[in-house]
Amino acid sequence: MSSPTSEVSVVDRTVAVIVCAYTMDRWVDVVEAYESLVKQDRPADEIVLVIDHNDALLDALRITFPLATIVPNTGPQGLSGARNTGVDASTSDIVLFLDDDAKAEPQWLTRMVDVFAEPGVRGVAGHAEAAWPEPGKPAWFPEEFLWVVGCSYRGLPITRAVVRNPIGSSMGFTRSALTLTGGFTTGIGRIGTHPVGAEETEMSIRLRQADPSALIMLEPAAIVHHRVSAARVRLKYFNSRCYWEGVSKAVISADVGAGDALAAERRYTTRVLPLAVARGLRDLLRGDVSGLGRAGAVVLGFGLTGLGYVRGTVARTFSKGKPSSTHDQEVAA
Repeated sequence: MSSPTSEVSVVDRTVAVIVCAYTMDRWVDVVEAYESLVKQDRPADEIVLVIDHNDALLDALRITFPLATIVPNTGPQGLSGARNTGVDASTSDIVLFLDDDAKAEPQWLTRMVDVFAEPGVRGVAGHAEAAWPEPGKPAWFPEEFLWVVGCSYRGLPITRAVVRNPIGSSMGFTRSALTLTGGFTTGIGRIGTHPVGAEETEMSIRLRQADPSALIMLEPAAIVHHRVSAARVRLKYFNSRCYWEGVSKAVISADVGAGDALAAERRYTTRVLPLAVARGLRDLLRGDVSGLGRAGAVVLGFGLTGLGYVRGTVARTFSKGKPSSTHDQEVAA
């Protein structure tokens, strides 16, 4: 990772935005994501597009945006390696990350960076609003599970507040924080369309372990619109994503400890989800039959996540003694 920069006032800090892309199927999304950054009310000092082992996409983007900084992922294939490549390809004091299928509102960068004026803040989380395909969000889909499609969900704070970790589609860290942690761990994050993740969770936990005074702050006013593809509104994807989230949490628990890895999940499972089930049943009693579907999806999602956690824990137990890169890939396979 690049060397840390000295801490200066927010006004004087430079800002880089990293966008990681991997497929021509998201061509329109990538172009719109880049253009949304160009139109920010506070321009970024650097915008870096990192292409994850796709030469055709790399060449096409270099032709389309000849003045942009567009680099290939020089690390292992996957989102973690691409993000680390973007950090190394930039030099700014603050590094923000925007997903390739998300569009930032014009004030996004300003509002993300302003959070770092608060003492101790080393990371920032923005608000990811779901941009649903027609005809909109399925009636059965619970707001509490919007993390399944990479968006902000019911249960998160609605005003600026400290959180354990950001959602990866809209987040940022100081360069010194990224240097302290060594960046994102490869082997646990998303590779292509495989529905695993949580690499930003793992990195955030390691940051707090290395520096207990470090804060990650949620700024709900920093908004991006995260496109939800048609494939992700299906129950099959919902089930798969919940299951693999459990597997990812098991991997993280083994690496950083279950206490830190599951701290936020305890409140989510004991308070947010029971309220979600009750809300769905209440809606059913009021005549909204889809309320039963939402309540059922909450129970199903919770159960599949737990099942994935058990599978991941067992897989890690049986893979002890193997090289970490090997068993990480086996768990995520």
